Amino acid sequence: MDLHSEKIQRIFSKYKFHDVAVEELQKIHRIYPEMLPSTGTYTFSDSTQKDLLKLIGNVPVKYGGHSYNIPIQLWLMNSFPFTPPICLLRPTSNMVIREGKHVDKEGRLHLPGLHNWDYPKSTVVALLTEMISKFEEDPPLSSKTTADNKDPHELLAFVSNLKINDGGRKHDQQNIKVSVIGGGDLGMSSVMSILSKCKVDKLVFIDVAESSTKGGSTDLEIFSLPKVEVSKDFSASAGSRVIVVTANSWSSEQSYASVVQTNVDMFRGIIPSLAQLSPNAVMIIASQPVDIMTHVAWRQSCLPPTHVIGAGCNLDSVRLSHILDINLNTHKPAWVIGELSDNKVAVMSKTGLSSNVPPEIAAGSSSTKPLLDRAFEMMKNHGQRSWSVGLSIADITNTILTNKMKTHSVSTLAQGWGGIGAEVFLSLPCIMGTNGSTRLAGVSLGQEEDSKLRESVTSLSNLMSQIRI
Repeated sequence: MDLHSEKIQRIFSKYKFHDVAVEELQKIHRIYPEMLPSTGTYTFSDSTQKDLLKLIGNVPVKYGGHSYNIPIQLWLMNSFPFTPPICLLRPTSNMVIREGKHVDKEGRLHLPGLHNWDYPKSTVVALLTEMISKFEEDPPLSSKTTADNKDPHELLAFVSNLKINDGGRKHDQQNIKVSVIGGGDLGMSSVMSILSKCKVDKLVFIDVAESSTKGGSTDLEIFSLPKVEVSKDFSASAGSRVIVVTANSWSSEQSYASVVQTNVDMFRGIIPSLAQLSPNAVMIIASQPVDIMTHVAWRQSCLPPTHVIGAGCNLDSVRLSHILDINLNTHKPAWVIGELSDNKVAVMSKTGLSSNVPPEIAAGSSSTKPLLDRAFEMMKNHGQRSWSVGLSIADITNTILTNKMKTHSVSTLAQGWGGIGAEVFLSLPCIMGTNGSTRLAGVSLGQEEDSKLRESVTSLSNLMSQIRI
């Protein structure tokens, strides 16, 4: 790969890990020689600009018995390869972008490999291989219509209805197992709520010895509830569809970071084993602080980010929608997003409660803000009691088990949403089902809401930098 032009050298000299980046680029050239380096000015979502190196080329894709070259460009951040590239389609004048699971309307690609980026385990070569695989399942571009072509809507409908394997995980329909890890009030509330709300064949309850929130396992054994297995062995959770973690381990340390570290240390002895025993499970984290502990669980589990979520702001979101619907006669879903703290903010859906149209977040506006503020005020005294959080967890669990594809505001990897560049977990509206979570597209928020979200990103990033995962 030729990196010797004056313009490339001028920009490339500012890269933090220049020598490592050169090695990575040479590896790319050996496998994908058609990806050529260039330079350009990238404009970020906050309108700031930066001169960066980019790779431009085509990736070969086979679809419907034919071969196609999909034009792409990869913008390399100045901390490359320790941060993932920004990947975009580069459609020609006779192509249109097909928005889908991995492609937004602007042509930006959102792949698992980007969300899970962890150099040196993650490489651009592996990313391009994944990209080709995803494009062969669901082509990201189609041809514009001409007088000789069919109606493009018919063509897209035909392509959408092709029976292509979506890469989803298959489950044994005969054995629906859910595991709850951690005792105390929240653990017990989760057990009772899941038994009431969900159709399960077995619910495993494991009381963690290191947890500060112990209790309940003895009573469950004494009263011998149907379908409930009480155990102290993590192996009893093997094959679970959903794993709910409510365990907390609080210490007497003085600093907040030290208190959180105690919980992180406990997770280190729990999460990897749970993930290994149930690699297809969706984990719901309810331990506190939920956004941090969900982030920690994702890192420790090595599961996709779509399969590790936190209970987050789901309870607040359900309450908010109820108040808007019943008390304020506004029949649209609403969600509470952001950090589970005073910085959380409310957003509303574009569509009504009974609409069959896929949900979308409405952009912040002066017309909806007073209504959401009023509903928020009415929620203030409701609190986050164990039994209400347990009901919220059961609702998410039911959506996953029944593949309901319902939208919940859960703590999820927020990187890339609404211009968020940091690796943090925040509550965002996600469509939930058997295969985990899919975030709704980001939107422009009001100035106050955006400021709160950015403040949370900074504080969560700071705390994550202080703990040892």
